[in-house]
Amino acid sequence: MKLTWFQIVRLGLVQMCLGAIVVLTTSTLNRLMVVELALPAVLPGLLVALHYSIQLSRPSWGHKSDTGGKRTRWIIGGMAILGLGGFLAALGVPLLAANYWVGLVVSIIAYALIGVGVGASGTSLLALLATATAPQRRAAAATITWLMMIFGIAVTATIIGNMLDPYSPKLLLQLVGAVCVIATLLTALAVWGIERTVQAEREPDPTPFRQGLAEVWAEDRARRFTIFVFLSMTAYFMQELILEPYAGLVFGLTPGESTSLSGAQNGGVFMGMLLVGIAATGLKFGSLRNWVIAGCLGSALSLAALSFIGTAALPTLLLPVVVALGFFNGMFAVAAIGSMMSLAGEGRERREGTRMGLWGAAQAIAAGFGGLTGAAFVDIARTQSNDATAFGSVFVLEALLFVFAAFLATKVMDRMPTGSSLVPGE
Repeated sequence: MKLTWFQIVRLGLVQMCLGAIVVLTTSTLNRLMVVELALPAVLPGLLVALHYSIQLSRPSWGHKSDTGGKRTRWIIGGMAILGLGGFLAALGVPLLAANYWVGLVVSIIAYALIGVGVGASGTSLLALLATATAPQRRAAAATITWLMMIFGIAVTATIIGNMLDPYSPKLLLQLVGAVCVIATLLTALAVWGIERTVQAEREPDPTPFRQGLAEVWAEDRARRFTIFVFLSMTAYFMQELILEPYAGLVFGLTPGESTSLSGAQNGGVFMGMLLVGIAATGLKFGSLRNWVIAGCLGSALSLAALSFIGTAALPTLLLPVVVALGFFNGMFAVAAIGSMMSLAGEGRERREGTRMGLWGAAQAIAAGFGGLTGAAFVDIARTQSNDATAFGSVFVLEALLFVFAAFLATKVMDRMPTGSSLVPGE
């Protein structure tokens, strides 16, 4: 028995909960450290890079699924660990203000727990989706679950942003704690019993982890796609840690306003993903390659505009430009995700979890590297120029990376087999 549409939506609730917690640690808490505490942007950049570096364990989590591990317990347990890490990360902000070294230790522990939680829960969830979803539903399942994740990110950022003003450490802890508890409980309810009712497409794989990973890496298509994921996602994540500080330092937005801006950006991501999902999956319009290229080039133009409005002091254009950036980011992201789902079952048999783990690890490395690089470049540039020029130069660099990613897509996607688009069999 395969996953029903209702069960796919239930699993999408887990993705929604993951996004709800992670967005607070990568946007709201990051902004508070840089603006309210006046810490260098590289500090939250290093913390976020830590949680992404720990996600190098994703292939191992995926391999556990391939060898018949209980995915439900990893999904729920991982979410509980993520929730604990999210709350400790929020606690670390006032502790950094009161006692820097105590706050730093708590923050390091917190972001390490976040990495473990996302790796265990997210990879096990993707492995369950990849192996228990009927082939003709995989692309649609990818679209549904990621739309729900972006919905969780956008709604959480918007609601928390509206409730966080006027800011106080006590209010921050109350709001983040509530999000973490609700996310953990909702995950348990959403996933409970599903694994027992579905049958994965393959028998458990007895191959040792190192051998299984080496065999997947030896596959030409899997290896090329891994490289593409790393380079394109580096461009995707470079602005993640600097957008809210940019809004606060250059345009004077409050913590609540900048968090709401992040919510608006993710609302744009949601609309971009929805467009591709409807057009490619429902209307069978457009190939994966074309959607990726359009998303990359649109993101590049939006980033160039974001740089321009800062140096030209055009605050009224900040919201529409950020929404446009999110829209084109969403187009690119859902096309890449749909490709992951389609390619997960290709190559050697019984390697779905390992492939998803490999690509998840490549994405995690890119996210950590991209976020840290963007933050470090901003810190360096701010010593040489004003805030608007410093942030704008990083946005331009990211735009150039997106142009290169679009070029790379023309090479990588051309080599992909028929059916690797969002439309099965296209």
